[in-house]
Amino acid sequence: MDQQKLKELLQDMSLPEKINQLLQVTSGFFIDDVELTGPIRENGITEQSIAQAGSVIGLLGAKKYKEIQDAYIKKHPHNIPLLLMLDVINGFRTIFPIPLAQGATFEPEVSKRCAQIAAKESAVSGVHVTFAPMVDLVRDARWGRVMESTGEDAKLNSDFAIAMVEGFQGTNVGEEYKIAACVKHFAAYGAPTAGRDYNTVELSENTLRGYYLPAYEAAVKAGVEMVMTSFNTLNGIPSTGNQWLMRNVLRDEMGFDGVLISDWAAIEELLYHGYANDRKEAAGLAMNAGVDIDMMTGIYSKNLESLIEDGTVKEELLDEAVLRILALKNKLGLFENPYKDADEEKEKEIILCEEHRKVSLEAAEKSFVLLKNDGILPLKKKEKIAFIGPFVSEKEIYGVWSMLGRPEDTVSIEEAADKIRMDYEFTFAKGCNILGDEDSDLIPNQHVQEMSKEDEERMLQEAVEAAKNADKIVLALGEHRRMSGEAASRSDLTLPKVQYKLLDAIYEVNPNIAVLIFTGRPLDLREVSEKSKAILNVWLPGTEGGTAILNTLIGKVSPSGKLPMSFPYCVGQVPVHYNEYFTGRPYDPKTGGKEYRSNYRDIPNAPLYSFGYGLSYAKFQYDELKLSKDSMSNGETIEAYVTLKNVGEYAGTETVQLYIRDCVGSVVRPRKELKGYQKIMLQPGEAKKVTFEITEEMLRFCKADSSFGSEKGEFYVFLGTDSSTEEFVSFNLN
Repeated sequence: MDQQKLKELLQDMSLPEKINQLLQVTSGFFIDDVELTGPIRENGITEQSIAQAGSVIGLLGAKKYKEIQDAYIKKHPHNIPLLLMLDVINGFRTIFPIPLAQGATFEPEVSKRCAQIAAKESAVSGVHVTFAPMVDLVRDARWGRVMESTGEDAKLNSDFAIAMVEGFQGTNVGEEYKIAACVKHFAAYGAPTAGRDYNTVELSENTLRGYYLPAYEAAVKAGVEMVMTSFNTLNGIPSTGNQWLMRNVLRDEMGFDGVLISDWAAIEELLYHGYANDRKEAAGLAMNAGVDIDMMTGIYSKNLESLIEDGTVKEELLDEAVLRILALKNKLGLFENPYKDADEEKEKEIILCEEHRKVSLEAAEKSFVLLKNDGILPLKKKEKIAFIGPFVSEKEIYGVWSMLGRPEDTVSIEEAADKIRMDYEFTFAKGCNILGDEDSDLIPNQHVQEMSKEDEERMLQEAVEAAKNADKIVLALGEHRRMSGEAASRSDLTLPKVQYKLLDAIYEVNPNIAVLIFTGRPLDLREVSEKSKAILNVWLPGTEGGTAILNTLIGKVSPSGKLPMSFPYCVGQVPVHYNEYFTGRPYDPKTGGKEYRSNYRDIPNAPLYSFGYGLSYAKFQYDELKLSKDSMSNGETIEAYVTLKNVGEYAGTETVQLYIRDCVGSVVRPRKELKGYQKIMLQPGEAKKVTFEITEEMLRFCKADSSFGSEKGEFYVFLGTDSSTEEFVSFNLN
């Protein structure tokens, strides 16, 4: 259908029809015959609005979706098809590592491939739109939703945002097995005060534009079809009613012309923020701000008609919103084929197929970050290895947003170990549950597995005996999957208490411990580091997690992941990030002198593990850092070189990272910023010259007047293994 026909369709629609295109309801209204009680009707959701609702959120499956789509189109006055949306964050049924773990690969192509597969499995099940990627920049590990981000760096987030949008949508969202992406949450949802979910955000415009907005803009430039508003306030105005943010910044400055959807009930929440007097005013504020779809309140359905009649909202704004929704349905090809790719037979053939599981395995292997290794890893054949801990047999090793993930589809550590145990001497002991009685408050509305004190003690003693008889222990610890994610903010970033009890008991009888950490966020790992000889951070790795872990432990794969987010020394540091500003009284731990310097009296300034950090079984040496010249002008480039050599016993992949410091600016500049990265695979003894091109565009930043540009002066160039690298060379921009 061409644009003219869409406009003709719009002109022929009644006012209620147009308004109801802006309503999104849950699939329960179509599947479960949800009773329309008084409160639901009062909120504006009626039989008519459901019958004409433009979109639905929730899983249906191909067969049910087709039935609902048929019935919907038949009832609709203009036979307009229904749009189906779902949270497909890091996989549909084939589950990939959580997004934060994908960021640790420093390989956006990995996420692109994962998104392609997620789109394919979603599409054959009837899904048209996913609420991903989340590109919120994150610096505070207390916030549970850091697990949905790819980290604390604007460039890394931007690169992954582009890759995921391209993976979900391809070059044409109407093509087979493609779905529309929705970038979220606009804007700056990743910076809630005190790390508390749904809290206010306080950022300067310079910080907002320089660090938080770039990844959203990158997704927009990549052609993302949908954007979701954030729950938070910005400059004292809730995003869903923020006309400057949505119209001036998103649409005018960034050029976004797609569909803007509220987060769940976010329009109604304008009341609770104290920004609107009632639901009618909230509807007007959101509509005037440019929000096209109301997710699950009925606030538009009930109030827009009267708002248009009294002139508070212009009907042209409604028409623009409806036309954007119709245009998306048209791009997806729904007017010609309302089912698009939904196919019951292909569901059976495609979902969780061998090819998809293989990609899940590779993604997990590339995401693991080796934080410490005193020679205990990789494991050797014929060694006596005791696998101990609550995650040894755990199969729910996928993130909380992996809503369609199933334990029966997932490979546990024990299952993976069983396949190779003929070459090793393995024993298994649980030791404790993920949570004990003292940890019950860590998962709201979730019952901790009840266990008598006798059974708890017996479980612990079985683990201790296994440890006594082992050459090495692999201790699998971490967060329950529900301890991170939405509404999972934490003030304490340590492991559950019951797991420290297990760690202490094992350490007393055998200190040869390699710890696996399952987590959705950076944790305080000081005590774990003190009592272990190796730490492998495996995040929440997904469907093939157990196999990926075993492949890494035995050296079939050498760890290559790098931290996309700093792991704090303790929670007192957060928010903590590598690209902080200098202060007027900076503290240098090498020179000492703490008095009247920017520091803590009781902890270091630096995180325990910094952004970009990650070891390998290989050992890499950096030599001969050089520049091709010591100055450049606009339009010119400089090449930065370093020689990387593998001086270890194992082959491995290193991520060489390029950081630049702008020494003096019209606004203060960070200590360093990531500007490039390359993954280099080297055999033992092999060396390679690694080259980066530096352009003037890489030197631009958000200046005092909010414009982006570079400024003349001196720049430091760092090439190294992580953000703490100190060796540099310099050049001048003329």
